[in-house]
Amino acid sequence: MLRAIVTDIEGTTSSLSFVHEVLFPYAARHLEDFVRARGHEPQVRRLLDGARELAGGDLDDARLVAVLRRWMEEDRKVGPLKGLQGLMWEEGYRQGDFQGHVYEDAARRLREWHARGLRLYVYSSGSVHAQMLLFRHTRFGDLTPLFRGYFDTGIGGKREAASYAEIVRELGLPAADILFLSDVRAELDAAAVSGLHTACLMRGEGPAVDPGPHPVAHSFDELSV
Repeated sequence: MLRAIVTDIEGTTSSLSFVHEVLFPYAARHLEDFVRARGHEPQVRRLLDGARELAGGDLDDARLVAVLRRWMEEDRKVGPLKGLQGLMWEEGYRQGDFQGHVYEDAARRLREWHARGLRLYVYSSGSVHAQMLLFRHTRFGDLTPLFRGYFDTGIGGKREAASYAEIVRELGLPAADILFLSDVRAELDAAAVSGLHTACLMRGEGPAVDPGPHPVAHSFDELSV
């Protein structure tokens, strides 16, 4: 019996273009000013020091900003970078520079599933902080009360079966009681190896998706839940 749903964000609940055309450019534009204005704050300084250590050099902040920008262009899944992006996006949401994009069908069905007692979770490469910001600031209102929990790459890479096995342990449910939603074949394959049910969202945005053996849905309304 299905008891929990774990969903990806980009291309699944939310538009790929929102992340790549709104969030990422916003962070890139504001990075230098953000580091200059808030680099003295302990939380920001820890993230900068973590990025400096990963960069492998004795870099001052100006050169570190250049490295961080390159990582953004490469879409690197680096913890300190994700943390800094989340803090910059928090300012953007708070100032009303943008809203978190969520498809109408996703917002509506998530509410329906929550009302039915299904346990809902998010697993995304973006930091937990960034995930919560997106779902808190949508045109459908604050969706964060719908979710029991959030996972990021701190639990493991999204294309690694061990990550989904760890999520299963965290949820305390049989893997067969959990459905994972994503638009990425490699993520779905990894989840299936760990025994989760899967469904591939094919919203027609971005490159063509190869669903492999996974059931296909073009919106949340087509999911058999």
